[in-house]
Amino acid sequence: MEHSLRARIRAGDPDAFGGLFDDYAQTVFRYAVRSTGDWAGAEDIVSLTFLEAWRLRATLRESDEELRPWLLGIATNVLRNTRRAARRHDAALTRMPVRPAVPDFADELVGRIHDAEQLDAARAALRRLRPKEREVFLLCVWDGLDYRDTARALGVPVGTVRSRLSRARKRLRELTEDEKKKIAETTRNMELPGSAGQYPSDRATAVRSNEREGNR
Repeated sequence: MEHSLRARIRAGDPDAFGGLFDDYAQTVFRYAVRSTGDWAGAEDIVSLTFLEAWRLRATLRESDEELRPWLLGIATNVLRNTRRAARRHDAALTRMPVRPAVPDFADELVGRIHDAEQLDAARAALRRLRPKEREVFLLCVWDGLDYRDTARALGVPVGTVRSRLSRARKRLRELTEDEKKKIAETTRNMELPGSAGQYPSDRATAVRSNEREGNR
């Protein structure tokens, strides 16, 4: 009698686990990119998620209808651990001597494009959400899990998912507007003073020069 896919995964069947990776690696990757905004880092999250899934394969239940909530729940814990490690790393860096910052002119140029401003504002707002609200928003809205599967992935009641998602949506709208105002203010501050892109001091110098020419 052929064992089910879940039973084969729990038993440590390499072929079954390879199929799991082929089917869901991109799902985990997209979730990680949306959560971190870091494409290279998302690849590490995928690797760590499937390593952890192999270690926790015995927790996969036969009654689970989908494998996706189980994997995304593991990915969520990996992301949490990664963020904690990053905070410890940042704290260590603050104790080191500060080096002069190098300005990123690419970001300055992109910020002048309206669509990019909207996207930057949304990403910044998402990063400002409370971690638990951001997790629910990503799983429900961007990864398309229903309330029950999201609750399964995060290990919380369905009611908690509903309330967190409601707060996340409201807060995200407020934060996005706030970020858009910040970007608009930054863009205005980057514009050259004076009309037609001239500096007032340059215009005054030109006028004085013309006056001297006329008095000769």
